[in-house]
Amino acid sequence: MPKLYIETVGCQMNVLDSELVVAALRKEGYELTSDSAAADTVIFNTCSVREHAEEKIYSALGRLKNAKQSNPEKVIGVIGCMAQNHQRTVFERAPYVDLVVGPGQLHQVPELIRKVQQGSGQQLEVSLGRKDGSRENITRSHESFDPLRDPTMRPTPFQAYVRIQIGCDKFCTYCIVPSVRGPEQSRSPQHILAEARQLADEGCKEITLLGQTVNSYKYTEGETTTRFSDLITSLHDIEGIDRIKFVTNYPKDMTDDLLIAVRDLPKCCKYLHVPAQSGSDAQLKTMRRGYTVAEYREMLARTYEMIPNVAVTSDFIVGFSGETDEDFQMSMDLVRESRFKNSFIFKYSERPGTKGAQHMIDDVPDAVKRARNQEMLALQNEISEEDNQRFLGGKVEVLVEGLSKAAIKKEAELQNANEQITPSPSPSPQGGGEGHGMAPQGQQTQLTGRTMCDRIVVFDGNRRQVGETIDIAIYDANAHTLFGSVVTQHLTPELVTLS
Repeated sequence: MPKLYIETVGCQMNVLDSELVVAALRKEGYELTSDSAAADTVIFNTCSVREHAEEKIYSALGRLKNAKQSNPEKVIGVIGCMAQNHQRTVFERAPYVDLVVGPGQLHQVPELIRKVQQGSGQQLEVSLGRKDGSRENITRSHESFDPLRDPTMRPTPFQAYVRIQIGCDKFCTYCIVPSVRGPEQSRSPQHILAEARQLADEGCKEITLLGQTVNSYKYTEGETTTRFSDLITSLHDIEGIDRIKFVTNYPKDMTDDLLIAVRDLPKCCKYLHVPAQSGSDAQLKTMRRGYTVAEYREMLARTYEMIPNVAVTSDFIVGFSGETDEDFQMSMDLVRESRFKNSFIFKYSERPGTKGAQHMIDDVPDAVKRARNQEMLALQNEISEEDNQRFLGGKVEVLVEGLSKAAIKKEAELQNANEQITPSPSPSPQGGGEGHGMAPQGQQTQLTGRTMCDRIVVFDGNRRQVGETIDIAIYDANAHTLFGSVVTQHLTPELVTLS
């Protein structure tokens, strides 16, 4: 049976793409391995949003050069956004790579591997560029790839991503996504609902809807138009699905009908990721974001008013072309007043192929970018920790995702230590079931999960609770995590439920 090694970098969309590629290759008889040296086929699913992610892949490819020379039959592939962005440059920098496949051609991966194995040489399959044909032809060349699912590749067996939209037409000047993911197109609601029902049948309890600007979703068939709010209302009726999330939202498309749906549908998580990117109108105009700071503030005020206790997160870019100290302080003001649950803060990195790289000077020194990044991060962490204090003494409803990072690290250390001990030839008096150093099903260990507003909660529990929704009493908090204990009715009957 051939072995497959796959490594994924980048966003949730890439995680989903890897799941689908693995499902297709399992159908061809492949089995997964975590050892690239033992794999017959090695695939890197890549990201082009930041230069660091691309260079990380080239470094990984460099480490495979000797393996390819000693085993020419090993197939090495680069798929995803970097493949679409760099195309033949991948072959030039790593001549031993066998296939380069863009996001719109992932369904061809099994066939392309066969071609390589049959001696047909290097294989390149990518979509048309945004200026290389009619919109219809370009759109078709970026078609989504969602034929199969593989539960073993999901974040957990009961959580799954569902793609409802691909591509983007916003053309922000810093962003490569419209080039590598193609024109914006929404999937048929019938296909989305069928996929969600399949996931529910497989035991999935939480789905996260994915799109580059997910709340821009709109699908027209004949005289019927399905809005995003209509779609999540239909998904809400699926038995077995307990939670619905979606990322990432575009500020101008945060319509009242969507906010009402999030407010009124119990299964919808009260969590919205709405990137601002900057608090300066001059920067937003240079970024070509399509809204003003005043419009973002209005959207945010409307969101907080319509959905009590909603958690909103954001993205910010610091050090974009021409950003002055005054521009940066405007962004700090927006963070300070908006009280985001958390923010993802990035130093601007010029990306070849974007309007920013073609027409703007990357004129903010790296040292200034780093300082601004740290200053904004410190402010956001302070806000996050202050806001998390309100959960102390209350209880939250948590979907238990699995072991905490600390528990995983501890178990790995125990396993490594036990592997160094020579096993006794006589049977273990403990019998079968659990491995040495691994917490048995009923034994206490540290678990983690998330609330309906996407806050991370860590608590002591047992493995049987993984996948369950339980109440946790909160006794401590920091900027990123709530700490608690499992609520038992006879011990903690009076706690106030928080979201």
